[in-house]
Amino acid sequence: MSVKFQEETVRAVTGGKSEDLAHRVGERLTGGKTQTGYLAVCSSPLLPSFPLLSPPDRTAADPRNGSTQAYLRQLQKNPLRTKMLTSGVLSGVQELLASWIAHDVGKHGHYFSSRIPKMSLYGMFISAPLGHVLIGILQKIFAGRTSLKAKILQILVSNLIVSPIQNSVYLTSMAVIAGARTIHQVRATVRAGFMPVMKVSWITSPLALAFAQKFLPEHTWVPFFNIVGFFIGTYVNTHTKKKRLEALRKRYDQRRDYEKRDYP
Repeated sequence: MSVKFQEETVRAVTGGKSEDLAHRVGERLTGGKTQTGYLAVCSSPLLPSFPLLSPPDRTAADPRNGSTQAYLRQLQKNPLRTKMLTSGVLSGVQELLASWIAHDVGKHGHYFSSRIPKMSLYGMFISAPLGHVLIGILQKIFAGRTSLKAKILQILVSNLIVSPIQNSVYLTSMAVIAGARTIHQVRATVRAGFMPVMKVSWITSPLALAFAQKFLPEHTWVPFFNIVGFFIGTYVNTHTKKKRLEALRKRYDQRRDYEKRDYP
């Protein structure tokens, strides 16, 4: 989310009006003083797995929740378990959908392969706990700090430290699930996919947050970011599969050329 500060606006003035303006800009940038701000919904900011963090206490009691009330109540009572189950289901469905879009069939000629339960296990036991711990640490570090400087620093730390860690783990897991067995293969996968994934994170997360702040009530933020994370994760997974299939086809064509050359 880009906020352009005009020279006339940001001045080294200690008056009350300047401080109020700074706080208003900071709250708008991060979603307010409560835990519904940036860190409450954006751990990666992609994520291949968007964070599944608990909403503030007042959310569960909001009478407007409708069909999301039961889910948000569970997210409140059992945050880690709910995040693990949600991430596991979404990761498995992501893998199936990405395989279909990329035409990545398994050994038996259909899209349901062993990678789907493996991705579910990744989402349940790696992605969700990792996001839960990293964002928990980040929230503790910045607890009670509501100044504009602290809010901007939260966003920078989330995008420049937390998100790279999560995306690196995601790409490493993807490589292993796809069949990489050596350090070189895993490193090559992470190196090829890291910056594209980070660019997606840096672009989509602020846009999704801005949309949520502008148009959605707070009690719908968690399901909204789950959906956004699902589609972005599917895109990243599909892109990775297409790159891998393209590399395999290229290697196969080269091998055929060598065979024709040796056996005309």
